[in-house]
Amino acid sequence: MRLGVLILPDRRWAGNAERWRQVEQLKFDSAWTYDHIWWRSLRDVPWFSAIPVLAAAASVTRTISIGLMVASPNFRHPVTLVKDAIALDDISDGRFILGVGSGAAKAGDAEVLGGTPLSATSRMDRYKEFLELTNRLLGAETTTYDGHWYSAREARMTPGSLRQPRVPLAVAASGHKGMTLAARYADAWITPGPADWTAGYSPDECMAAVVAQVEYLKRACDKAGRDFERLDRIFIATGMCGNPLQSAEACLEIAVRYADAGMSHLIIHWPREDGVYAGDTQVIEDIVGGALPQIREL
Repeated sequence: MRLGVLILPDRRWAGNAERWRQVEQLKFDSAWTYDHIWWRSLRDVPWFSAIPVLAAAASVTRTISIGLMVASPNFRHPVTLVKDAIALDDISDGRFILGVGSGAAKAGDAEVLGGTPLSATSRMDRYKEFLELTNRLLGAETTTYDGHWYSAREARMTPGSLRQPRVPLAVAASGHKGMTLAARYADAWITPGPADWTAGYSPDECMAAVVAQVEYLKRACDKAGRDFERLDRIFIATGMCGNPLQSAEACLEIAVRYADAGMSHLIIHWPREDGVYAGDTQVIEDIVGGALPQIREL
Protein backbone atom coordinates (compact mmCIF):
# COMPACT_ATOMS: atom_id res chain seq x y z
CA MET A 1 0.00 0.00 0.00
CA ARG A 2 1.09 3.57 -0.74
CA LEU A 3 0.63 6.46 1.66
CA GLY A 4 -0.16 10.06 0.71
CA VAL A 5 -0.89 13.34 2.49
CA LEU A 6 -3.63 15.85 1.71
CA ILE A 7 -2.56 19.44 2.38
CA LEU A 8 -5.38 21.95 2.66
CA PRO A 9 -4.85 25.19 0.65
CA ASP A 10 -5.52 27.24 3.78
CA ARG A 11 -2.25 29.19 4.10
CA ARG A 12 -0.50 31.80 2.03
CA TRP A 13 2.17 30.15 -0.10
CA ALA A 14 5.01 31.55 2.00
CA GLY A 15 3.76 29.34 4.83
CA ASN A 16 2.39 26.46 2.79
CA ALA A 17 5.38 25.66 0.58
CA GLU A 18 7.36 24.08 3.41
CA ARG A 19 4.58 21.57 4.07
CA TRP A 20 4.77 20.32 0.47
CA ARG A 21 8.57 20.11 0.64
CA GLN A 22 8.41 18.23 3.92
CA VAL A 23 5.94 15.65 2.63
CA GLU A 24 8.36 14.88 -0.20
CA GLN A 25 11.41 14.88 2.07
CA LEU A 26 9.67 12.43 4.41
CA LYS A 27 9.24 10.05 1.43
CA PHE A 28 5.46 9.91 1.25
CA ASP A 29 4.16 8.60 -2.06
CA SER A 30 1.75 11.38 -2.96
CA ALA A 31 0.54 14.84 -1.94
CA TRP A 32 -2.90 16.29 -2.73
CA THR A 33 -5.05 19.35 -2.18
CA TYR A 34 -8.81 19.93 -2.19
CA ASP A 35 -10.50 21.74 -5.08
CA HIS A 36 -13.12 24.14 -3.69
CA ILE A 37 -13.92 27.85 -3.62
CA TRP A 38 -14.49 27.40 0.10
CA TRP A 39 -15.05 24.25 2.11
CA ARG A 40 -17.65 23.26 4.70
CA SER A 41 -16.82 24.53 8.21
CA LEU A 42 -13.79 26.44 6.87
CA ARG A 43 -15.79 28.77 4.62
CA ASP A 44 -14.64 31.87 6.53
CA VAL A 45 -10.93 31.03 6.79
CA PRO A 46 -8.28 31.61 4.10
CA TRP A 47 -8.68 29.21 1.17
CA PHE A 48 -6.66 29.36 -2.06
CA SER A 49 -7.41 28.08 -5.54
CA ALA A 50 -6.13 24.53 -6.09
CA ILE A 51 -4.69 24.77 -9.61
CA PRO A 52 -2.13 27.53 -8.92
CA VAL A 53 -1.30 25.94 -5.56
CA LEU A 54 -0.49 22.68 -7.34
CA ALA A 55 1.61 24.53 -9.93
CA ALA A 56 3.60 26.07 -7.09
CA ALA A 57 3.84 22.69 -5.34
CA ALA A 58 5.17 21.11 -8.52
CA SER A 59 7.88 23.76 -8.63
CA VAL A 60 9.13 23.13 -5.08
CA THR A 61 9.11 19.32 -5.31
CA ARG A 62 10.91 16.89 -7.60
CA THR A 63 9.74 13.31 -7.14
CA ILE A 64 6.43 13.03 -5.29
CA SER A 65 3.13 12.54 -7.15
CA ILE A 66 0.82 15.53 -6.77
CA GLY A 67 -2.92 15.35 -7.18
CA LEU A 68 -6.19 17.30 -7.29
CA MET A 69 -8.77 16.00 -4.78
CA VAL A 70 -11.15 16.48 -6.59
CA ALA A 71 -12.31 18.74 -9.43
CA SER A 72 -16.08 18.79 -9.83
CA PRO A 73 -18.72 20.00 -12.31
CA ASN A 74 -19.91 22.50 -9.69
CA PHE A 75 -17.49 25.09 -11.07
CA ARG A 76 -15.20 23.30 -13.54
CA HIS A 77 -15.57 22.74 -17.29
CA PRO A 78 -13.75 19.73 -18.79
CA VAL A 79 -12.03 21.77 -21.53
CA THR A 80 -10.33 24.26 -19.22
CA LEU A 81 -9.75 21.60 -16.56
CA VAL A 82 -7.88 19.28 -18.93
CA LYS A 83 -5.92 22.21 -20.37
CA ASP A 84 -4.84 23.01 -16.79
CA ALA A 85 -4.07 19.33 -16.16
CA ILE A 86 -1.74 19.20 -19.17
CA ALA A 87 0.05 22.32 -17.90
CA LEU A 88 0.41 20.79 -14.41
CA ASP A 89 1.70 17.58 -15.97
CA ASP A 90 4.32 19.63 -17.80
CA ILE A 91 5.34 21.73 -14.77
CA SER A 92 5.61 18.61 -12.59
CA ASP A 93 7.49 16.57 -15.23
CA GLY A 94 4.71 13.99 -15.41
CA ARG A 95 3.85 13.70 -11.69
CA PHE A 96 0.30 15.11 -11.76
CA ILE A 97 -2.88 13.08 -11.08
CA LEU A 98 -6.24 14.56 -12.08
CA GLY A 99 -8.89 13.69 -9.51
CA VAL A 100 -12.55 14.36 -10.38
CA GLY A 101 -15.83 13.97 -8.50
CA SER A 102 -19.55 14.49 -9.09
CA GLY A 103 -19.79 17.67 -7.01
CA ALA A 104 -20.87 17.36 -3.39
CA ALA A 105 -24.11 19.16 -2.60
CA LYS A 106 -23.06 19.83 1.01
CA ALA A 107 -19.45 20.95 0.53
CA GLY A 108 -20.47 24.61 0.71
CA ASP A 109 -19.79 25.85 -2.83
CA ALA A 110 -22.14 23.68 -4.89
CA GLU A 111 -24.14 26.67 -6.18
CA VAL A 112 -21.33 29.23 -6.13
CA LEU A 113 -21.86 30.06 -9.82
CA GLY A 114 -25.61 30.47 -9.33
CA GLY A 115 -28.50 28.48 -10.74
CA THR A 116 -31.01 26.09 -9.21
CA PRO A 117 -29.63 23.35 -6.93
CA LEU A 118 -29.51 20.05 -8.81
CA SER A 119 -31.15 16.82 -7.73
CA ALA A 120 -28.98 13.76 -7.12
CA THR A 121 -30.13 12.34 -10.48
CA SER A 122 -29.21 15.52 -12.34
CA ARG A 123 -25.81 15.69 -10.65
CA MET A 124 -25.07 12.13 -11.73
CA ASP A 125 -26.23 12.82 -15.31
CA ARG A 126 -23.96 15.88 -15.37
CA TYR A 127 -21.07 13.84 -13.94
CA LYS A 128 -21.48 11.20 -16.63
CA GLU A 129 -21.06 13.84 -19.34
CA PHE A 130 -18.25 15.50 -17.40
CA LEU A 131 -16.32 12.23 -17.27
CA GLU A 132 -17.02 11.27 -20.86
CA LEU A 133 -15.75 14.60 -22.19
CA THR A 134 -12.79 14.71 -19.78
CA ASN A 135 -11.79 11.21 -20.89
CA ARG A 136 -11.95 12.23 -24.57
CA LEU A 137 -9.95 15.40 -24.01
CA LEU A 138 -7.21 13.55 -22.17
CA GLY A 139 -6.73 11.18 -25.08
CA ALA A 140 -7.10 13.38 -28.15
CA GLU A 141 -5.32 16.35 -29.69
CA THR A 142 -8.62 17.92 -30.81
CA THR A 143 -12.11 17.22 -29.47
CA THR A 144 -15.60 18.27 -30.55
CA TYR A 145 -18.48 17.27 -28.29
CA ASP A 146 -22.20 18.05 -28.05
CA GLY A 147 -23.97 17.16 -24.82
CA HIS A 148 -26.79 18.37 -22.61
CA TRP A 149 -24.47 19.79 -19.97
CA TYR A 150 -21.23 20.40 -21.88
CA SER A 151 -20.06 21.25 -25.36
CA ALA A 152 -16.66 21.61 -26.99
CA ARG A 153 -15.71 22.96 -30.43
CA GLU A 154 -12.32 21.84 -31.72
CA ALA A 155 -10.86 21.94 -28.22
CA ARG A 156 -7.12 21.58 -28.77
CA MET A 157 -4.90 19.94 -26.16
CA THR A 158 -1.57 20.41 -27.93
CA PRO A 159 1.11 19.44 -26.96
CA GLY A 160 -0.56 16.76 -24.83
CA SER A 161 0.91 15.28 -21.67
CA LEU A 162 4.45 14.24 -20.89
CA ARG A 163 3.11 11.24 -19.01
CA GLN A 164 2.00 8.54 -21.39
CA PRO A 165 -0.48 7.46 -22.46
CA ARG A 166 -2.12 10.37 -20.60
CA VAL A 167 -2.46 12.26 -17.35
CA PRO A 168 -3.91 9.67 -14.90
CA LEU A 169 -7.61 10.17 -14.20
CA ALA A 170 -8.71 9.39 -10.63
CA VAL A 171 -12.51 9.10 -10.32
CA ALA A 172 -14.21 9.65 -6.95
CA ALA A 173 -17.31 7.50 -6.51
CA SER A 174 -19.23 5.93 -3.63
CA GLY A 175 -22.44 4.69 -5.25
CA HIS A 176 -23.07 2.10 -7.94
CA LYS A 177 -23.60 4.56 -10.80
CA GLY A 178 -20.41 6.43 -10.02
CA MET A 179 -18.36 3.27 -9.64
CA THR A 180 -19.68 2.01 -12.97
CA LEU A 181 -18.28 5.21 -14.50
CA ALA A 182 -15.00 4.68 -12.62
CA ALA A 183 -14.73 1.18 -14.06
CA ARG A 184 -15.19 2.63 -17.55
CA TYR A 185 -12.94 5.68 -17.42
CA ALA A 186 -10.61 5.70 -14.41
CA ASP A 187 -6.95 4.98 -13.90
CA ALA A 188 -7.64 5.24 -10.16
CA TRP A 189 -10.73 5.14 -7.94
CA ILE A 190 -11.20 7.38 -4.89
CA THR A 191 -13.54 6.79 -1.94
CA PRO A 192 -13.91 8.02 1.66
CA GLY A 193 -16.36 5.17 2.33
CA PRO A 194 -19.99 6.34 2.65
CA ALA A 195 -20.74 9.32 0.44
CA ASP A 196 -21.61 11.73 3.26
CA TRP A 197 -18.70 11.54 5.69
CA THR A 198 -20.37 14.11 7.98
CA ALA A 199 -23.31 11.81 8.80
CA GLY A 200 -21.69 10.16 11.82
CA TYR A 201 -20.82 6.71 10.51
CA SER A 202 -18.83 4.44 12.81
CA PRO A 203 -15.49 2.87 11.77
CA ASP A 204 -17.21 -0.50 11.32
CA GLU A 205 -19.91 1.06 9.13
CA CYS A 206 -17.26 2.81 7.06
CA MET A 207 -15.37 -0.43 6.61
CA ALA A 208 -18.52 -2.31 5.60
CA ALA A 209 -19.27 0.35 2.99
CA VAL A 210 -15.78 0.10 1.48
CA VAL A 211 -15.89 -3.71 1.37
CA ALA A 212 -19.19 -3.53 -0.52
CA GLN A 213 -17.83 -0.83 -2.85
CA VAL A 214 -14.74 -2.88 -3.68
CA GLU A 215 -16.85 -5.93 -4.52
CA TYR A 216 -19.12 -3.87 -6.75
CA LEU A 217 -16.17 -2.23 -8.50
CA LYS A 218 -14.66 -5.63 -9.24
CA ARG A 219 -17.88 -6.68 -10.96
CA ALA A 220 -18.14 -3.36 -12.81
CA CYS A 221 -14.55 -3.73 -14.06
CA ASP A 222 -15.31 -7.23 -15.31
CA LYS A 223 -18.32 -5.92 -17.25
CA ALA A 224 -16.26 -3.07 -18.70
CA GLY A 225 -13.38 -5.36 -19.68
CA ARG A 226 -11.03 -3.59 -17.27
CA ASP A 227 -8.47 -5.19 -14.95
CA PHE A 228 -9.47 -4.27 -11.39
CA GLU A 229 -5.93 -4.84 -10.14
CA ARG A 230 -4.57 -2.17 -12.49
CA LEU A 231 -6.70 0.53 -10.85
CA ASP A 232 -5.09 2.42 -7.99
CA ARG A 233 -7.72 2.23 -5.22
CA ILE A 234 -7.43 5.35 -3.06
CA PHE A 235 -9.02 5.61 0.40
CA ILE A 236 -9.30 9.06 2.02
CA ALA A 237 -9.13 8.77 5.80
CA THR A 238 -11.83 10.91 7.43
CA GLY A 239 -13.30 10.72 10.91
CA MET A 240 -15.50 7.82 9.79
CA CYS A 241 -12.60 5.36 9.74
CA GLY A 242 -10.89 6.44 12.96
CA ASN A 243 -8.12 8.97 13.44
CA PRO A 244 -4.80 8.22 11.68
CA LEU A 245 -3.38 11.43 13.19
CA GLN A 246 -3.76 10.06 16.70
CA SER A 247 -0.53 8.07 16.46
CA ALA A 248 1.66 6.04 14.13
CA GLU A 249 0.02 2.92 15.53
CA ALA A 250 -3.45 4.22 14.73
CA CYS A 251 -2.39 5.05 11.17
CA LEU A 252 -0.92 1.58 10.70
CA GLU A 253 -4.06 -0.08 12.04
CA ILE A 254 -6.24 1.84 9.56
CA ALA A 255 -3.85 1.00 6.71
CA VAL A 256 -3.93 -2.72 7.55
CA ARG A 257 -7.73 -2.78 7.68
CA TYR A 258 -8.20 -1.02 4.37
CA ALA A 259 -5.44 -2.91 2.59
CA ASP A 260 -7.26 -6.10 3.64
CA ALA A 261 -10.45 -4.59 2.18
CA GLY A 262 -8.76 -4.12 -1.19
CA MET A 263 -7.50 -0.53 -1.11
CA SER A 264 -4.01 0.21 -2.46
CA HIS A 265 -3.41 3.85 -1.47
CA LEU A 266 -4.23 5.57 1.84
CA ILE A 267 -4.52 9.36 2.09
CA ILE A 268 -4.22 11.12 5.45
CA HIS A 269 -4.45 14.85 6.14
CA TRP A 270 -1.68 17.19 7.17
CA PRO A 271 -2.58 18.08 10.78
CA ARG A 272 -4.26 21.42 11.40
CA GLU A 273 -3.84 23.38 14.61
CA ASP A 274 -7.53 23.08 15.53
CA GLY A 275 -10.92 22.14 14.15
CA VAL A 276 -11.26 19.59 11.38
CA TYR A 277 -8.19 17.31 11.04
CA ALA A 278 -6.57 18.81 14.12
CA GLY A 279 -3.40 17.08 15.25
CA ASP A 280 0.28 17.32 16.06
CA THR A 281 2.67 17.55 13.11
CA GLN A 282 5.08 15.34 15.07
CA VAL A 283 2.70 12.46 14.34
CA ILE A 284 3.53 12.80 10.63
CA GLU A 285 7.20 12.16 11.40
CA ASP A 286 6.24 9.33 13.78
CA ILE A 287 4.22 7.71 11.00
CA VAL A 288 7.20 7.85 8.65
CA GLY A 289 9.53 6.33 11.23
CA GLY A 290 7.15 3.89 12.83
CA ALA A 291 4.51 2.88 10.30
CA LEU A 292 5.41 3.76 6.69
CA PRO A 293 7.80 0.83 6.09
CA GLN A 294 5.12 -1.62 7.25
CA ILE A 295 2.38 0.13 5.27
CA ARG A 296 4.48 -0.22 2.11
CA GLU A 297 4.55 -3.99 2.63
CA LEU A 298 0.75 -4.33 2.76
